[in-house]
Amino acid sequence: MLCASRWSFRTVEIRSGWTNRDWGGGMYDNAFNQIERDLRAEEGVANELDYVEQTSWVLFLKYLDDLESERRDRAELNGEDYAPIITGEFRWDQWAAPKKNGEFDHNAARTGDDLVKFVNDELFPYLAMFRQTAEGPRTIQYKIGEIFTELRNKFRSGYILRDVLETIDGLSFNTQAERHELSQLYESRIRRMGNAGRNGGEYYTPRPLIRAMIKVVDPKIGETIYDGAVGSAGFLCEAYDYMRRDDLSASDYERLQTKTFYGQEKKGLAYIIGIMNMILHGIEAPNLIHSNTLNENVMDIQAKDRHDVILANPPFGGGERREVQQNFPIRTGETAYLFLQHFIRKLKAGGRAAVVIKNTFLSNTDNASVALRKELLESCDLHTILDCPQGTFQGAGVKTVVLFFEKGAATQDIWYYQLNPSRSLGKTNPLNDDDLSEFVALQRSFAGGPKSWRINRAELDETFDLSAKNPNESGNPALRSPEEIIADMLTRDAETAAILENIRGLL
Repeated sequence: MLCASRWSFRTVEIRSGWTNRDWGGGMYDNAFNQIERDLRAEEGVANELDYVEQTSWVLFLKYLDDLESERRDRAELNGEDYAPIITGEFRWDQWAAPKKNGEFDHNAARTGDDLVKFVNDELFPYLAMFRQTAEGPRTIQYKIGEIFTELRNKFRSGYILRDVLETIDGLSFNTQAERHELSQLYESRIRRMGNAGRNGGEYYTPRPLIRAMIKVVDPKIGETIYDGAVGSAGFLCEAYDYMRRDDLSASDYERLQTKTFYGQEKKGLAYIIGIMNMILHGIEAPNLIHSNTLNENVMDIQAKDRHDVILANPPFGGGERREVQQNFPIRTGETAYLFLQHFIRKLKAGGRAAVVIKNTFLSNTDNASVALRKELLESCDLHTILDCPQGTFQGAGVKTVVLFFEKGAATQDIWYYQLNPSRSLGKTNPLNDDDLSEFVALQRSFAGGPKSWRINRAELDETFDLSAKNPNESGNPALRSPEEIIADMLTRDAETAAILENIRGLL
């Protein structure tokens, strides 16, 4: 298990004897751009998802090498022996970046077919074995085993892989500023992956929205934070940035590192990206579990399994199998509804949550929607609903809301805020922090205004309709743009297709 002390990573030399200074202030940007140019020529790396996946495993092994070097140095200073995690020819400085007199040794470095064969037939199987030999699932050894059980090397050219290895060997984890720059660049690649396709988009939630959700929930040192649909771990990484301060005591820092952030993720690529993202943000041994959250029977959740804060954007749509639906009192094929039941039961009494969900949850009249709204209102104080505009999630084609609730007391009053940036959101004009600043400020006192209003639970009808209808809007509603009309039509088509697929599965 990693200890929780602060690591001061050694600065390493760039390939061919260059030093970090040669890269200037944009060292990481230059490196990522160089890797991207290399990967464009790699037949096995076909899209943005492949790009992030293949960059991730190489970055991860470089991170481990720096970590091992620091632990080795620390042990020597304390007069102790150090048992490395990665041994022999599988160490980074043996296969990836062998050095001679401090400079890259091209004569000792594998390349071409020899390098690809070594990675596929020896390195990956060696690292995958850690899953069986690790002491437990929360050790770094187990994480290594899981990652390299799931991953496959997609480099077909050992010459391109050699170039990528040498570039990444030049990256340093030496200072907080360097790690921040690297993490921001990694985030930008995840965002591009999300924009590249529907599957990638499941892993990416706009960071300004996440930061606003965290400000409202306001997690504190000593509380645990959980995301059961962790994806690229954006919520956990942003929560860590929010809570980390330079004046933290050693015990608070250790608690933040090891006993604060928890998550689960079903998909292999998202799990790997989430681990790497947390590591680059400074969380050295992420408490992420690779499993399907919905396979857990919510009636079996005990006090020890519950958390103080839940932040999440669960996937929607889908069509969960009957055996999965058996784990929930309100049975439905809608993935997001199952996740919401899970989150309600994973909260401690007095715990706080902020969860993104499709806006149709507020008004759908099917039995599952009505029952779930009733349960939420009776078991939790749903104090705030943030109504997000079309285009908040790029390429999703659906409107969303954020539910803010506290476990333990029934809902009395609900404060709504209609987010309206007064512009069309899109790839070139995404949501930003300023767009959400008024929401965060007004939410503290549930203040009224042109974009905000309150309703009392007694005003709700028998279906517990929570539709976000701004009573402050006057006159005829503004005509929607053609883009909004088309997006709504596509959303309805997608929902209809999902319903028909569910019905087909029941036949």
